[in-house]
Amino acid sequence: MSENRAPGDAARAPDERPLSSARASAGGLPEELARHGIEWRRYRRTLRFAAWLFARILGWELVLRRVIGRERVARGRPARLRRWAGEFRALAADMGGVMIKLGQFISSRLDVLPPEVIAELATLQDEVPSVPFAQIRRVLVEELGPPEERFAAFDATPVAAASLGQAHRARLPDGTRVVVKVQRPGIGRLVATDLKALGVVARWAMRLPFVARRADVPALLDEFSAVLVEELDYLHEADNAEVFARMFAADKGIYIPRVYRERSTRRVLTLEDVTAIKITDYERLEAAGIDRRDVARRLINTYLWMVFIQRFYHADPHPGNLFVYPLAPDAPSGSGTHADGAPLRGRPFYLIFVDFGMAGRLTPEIEAGLRETLYALTARDAHRLVQSYQRLGVLLPGADLGRIEQASRAVFDRVWGMSMSEISAMQFQEMTALGREFRDLLFALPFQVPQDFLYLTRCVGILSGLATGLDPSFDPWREIAPFARDLLAEREDLPPVPLPLKLTLRDLLDPGTVRALLSGERVAPLLDSSFDALRRAVQLPALAEDMLRRAERGELTVRAALTPDAERQVARLERGLARLATAMVFAGTGISGAVLYAAGEQALGAIGFGLAGLALLRTLVGWRAR
Repeated sequence: MSENRAPGDAARAPDERPLSSARASAGGLPEELARHGIEWRRYRRTLRFAAWLFARILGWELVLRRVIGRERVARGRPARLRRWAGEFRALAADMGGVMIKLGQFISSRLDVLPPEVIAELATLQDEVPSVPFAQIRRVLVEELGPPEERFAAFDATPVAAASLGQAHRARLPDGTRVVVKVQRPGIGRLVATDLKALGVVARWAMRLPFVARRADVPALLDEFSAVLVEELDYLHEADNAEVFARMFAADKGIYIPRVYRERSTRRVLTLEDVTAIKITDYERLEAAGIDRRDVARRLINTYLWMVFIQRFYHADPHPGNLFVYPLAPDAPSGSGTHADGAPLRGRPFYLIFVDFGMAGRLTPEIEAGLRETLYALTARDAHRLVQSYQRLGVLLPGADLGRIEQASRAVFDRVWGMSMSEISAMQFQEMTALGREFRDLLFALPFQVPQDFLYLTRCVGILSGLATGLDPSFDPWREIAPFARDLLAEREDLPPVPLPLKLTLRDLLDPGTVRALLSGERVAPLLDSSFDALRRAVQLPALAEDMLRRAERGELTVRAALTPDAERQVARLERGLARLATAMVFAGTGISGAVLYAAGEQALGAIGFGLAGLALLRTLVGWRAR
């Protein structure tokens, strides 16, 4: 592996060129794609699939829910979602192109989609078929000339296949090992066709009230299209790689592969071969002497630095794009420590990034909102957290801000200081109790994801899964706190950081740290309880200030909750009233049908009898479902 230092000043900020000037509309295409034409058979296939899917969703959620009851529709929903997601997975795997990118994107939306859909679409990461080398060679000849003349060796077997291109190992004439990414033949026409079809689907989706309330689908498609246009231009990826190389030039723990410009074009990209241990290959990491906790911490701290300091970040951190390269114990200073100077637990290593086609840049507005959110999280300030939501634009108009603040405070009280594994292991009853208390928010779902924020939220979801897999006891609060302290110290418009952060008491009062010094089975339980009491005592001033502020604004409320028995009785009463109303409809329509039939209006009478029959069926089904 060659020395990882691209030319340029290490302190130089990323260039401020816009991500893309190409923006698709719901009914059109970016200029870069419009010239490719449309494959109409593929276009019609996408629309047929979407129309059939929408018809079934409407049938179940709007029609059958009123006939067989909401509860029965809800009970069968997981199986239906899994089946429909499986149908889309099969379609995407067969069609390739944008459909696979769309499926991969959907499979990362852990925040808004049910686990049935996520689990079914996650396999798309591994189902991309490769293109025969004869077709790849034609692209190489068109872009660079015969590969035999440009490379000393070129492996015809791809090392990786993606939805837009595939990668092959090769050697340069001087013996340097490289990876050559080659775009799939005809991919421009496929992307143009799929985006045009998805534009029609986006307009259909906005006609569904429960979709239109949640998101601006055409706007999200515009952003998706812009990113795809950039990914189709490999020179854009080369630019991003060199920006990241400058960003990390002084960081001895991060490695960015070198770009070989003389062998790169818009459809071919040649990079240094930096293949090492995949970040999710836990057995090889441990065999190499690398501590997985070190990898998790370096990964998260690197992203905190990219997002909050550089405002330019690698937006596709899935396991295939992250590698770990073991270094010798006497490696250069910096590779054996964390960003705060703390030594690694295990062997020094490089964290290697590849695939720079998807990179995000934060606007000043988003960056300011994220700083505000970071402060609110570290200060446990629910009121300021809701204000940061408003600043970021993640709340729908008309959202109940007071109720969201109450829910945020309840979550703070429950999960503050817990590791990711502890949060995941929360007892079902506790999660159910929180959901029951704030079920009005769960039904209203007052949150949205702005399009400028879309890829960052996707990135956070993937990073959360990676960090937890590497270190099940990973504590996000512990990593964020010192970073937030240093970052927010630069802001004069924010209040002082609360005492636990200002004095780094969280580190001083960490039972695990002290337990390492004072080992002993009898001491550990006492330390746990003592330090927990100290934490709560230190947090009292901040909590008291928050309560006084809410009292001054007149926002203190008293909540009364029904007991579980009372809730069951109310639910039975609601079902009984619903059945009574349906029975009255049955009686009314039946009598009306009889009167009309006797008066000689046989057609209207038959319609009345039919409606009465449906009402009777609904009554009987509701009675049997008690």
